[in-house]
Amino acid sequence: MTAVVGGEEPEAVRSVYVHAPFCVRRCFYCDFAVTVDRAPDPGPWLEAVEAEFRLQEADGWIAATPLETLYVGGGTPSLLGPDAMAGLARIFGASRLGAPDLEWTVEANPESVTPQLADAWRRAGVNRISLGVQSFHEPVLRWMGRLHGPSGAVAAVRALRWAGFENLSVDLIFGVPERLGRSWSEDLDRVSELELPHVSLYGLTAEEGTPLGRAVGEGREALVDPERYREEFLEASERLGSSGYQHYEVSNLARPGREARHNAVYWSGRPWIGLGNSAHAFRAPVRRWNLRDWGEYRTAVLSGELPLGGSEHLDLAAQRLERIWLGLRTRTGLLKGSLSPAEMKVVERWGGAGWILPDPERVRLSPEGWLLLDQLAVELDGAGVA
Repeated sequence: MTAVVGGEEPEAVRSVYVHAPFCVRRCFYCDFAVTVDRAPDPGPWLEAVEAEFRLQEADGWIAATPLETLYVGGGTPSLLGPDAMAGLARIFGASRLGAPDLEWTVEANPESVTPQLADAWRRAGVNRISLGVQSFHEPVLRWMGRLHGPSGAVAAVRALRWAGFENLSVDLIFGVPERLGRSWSEDLDRVSELELPHVSLYGLTAEEGTPLGRAVGEGREALVDPERYREEFLEASERLGSSGYQHYEVSNLARPGREARHNAVYWSGRPWIGLGNSAHAFRAPVRRWNLRDWGEYRTAVLSGELPLGGSEHLDLAAQRLERIWLGLRTRTGLLKGSLSPAEMKVVERWGGAGWILPDPERVRLSPEGWLLLDQLAVELDGAGVA
């Protein structure tokens, strides 16, 4: 039976995120829901994911029609070996994975990408890879706790291309401590040289409870100052932009036609479902998330229970702020015609400060504006409810 929210049948879910929590070790900065396991058996993971999938089917949170996007993240999904994605395909079934334009992304770390794995994933139906490169600078990779070197990232890209993958994305982290001597410019140049079609940028943060968070709190490590952080973000936008990339979302740049369709589901406020420990799901106005611990999650789903860790119902005020924040974080922006006179006064002031791009119809933040995204979203929301 399809769940009914607010008296109306909600939009069917056609995008799915699946969490694979396993990592060989936890990186210095990581606060994700990961389980350290050097050689995880894919069988128990597939069993748990399938159990939750059937529960979500019964609960009415997933469409019976073909999916538009499927994203397997982690953790390190590539640790599960070459056959895991074929196993996942069997769970979803040919009808759900049968759309000719399905975008199926899987995350991988360079050291666990082999020609055998790349070929098996391609045959299973995977057509997009997100590669956790983070940097091409050896000292930075060692400091982060990454297991690959600069040559490992290049070898992984070659293996994936040999298997037929053209839609490749890499993650890069900016704002690492200056003492490491990393040239951010050289990292950006390597992306262009490898002709990678998509780049995701992440500014380093010291999250509470992580080894990095403790080191910063105890004064044993120092993050870059705000001005250096700003300069590196703007350099990435400008340097990659001059190489043919479009900065289409605050953290993402792509060559034309290579934008991440799955991530766009999040930014547009469309519904998605999450499978696996710590995975989130959204179908307006309800957001819910799974148990964070892998063992607790697995026990719940194998007992026939939805592994819910919590949920929230977004009231109208929260929905409004979220629409503003999500709209401002993308190149699409917000329609000026949807804004009140008071809100337009705020927008005009932003224009004078250089925080928005010239556009007669839409409010689109410049890279400078994106650095102030949270502040500006709250300011615009406040003008509308004053």
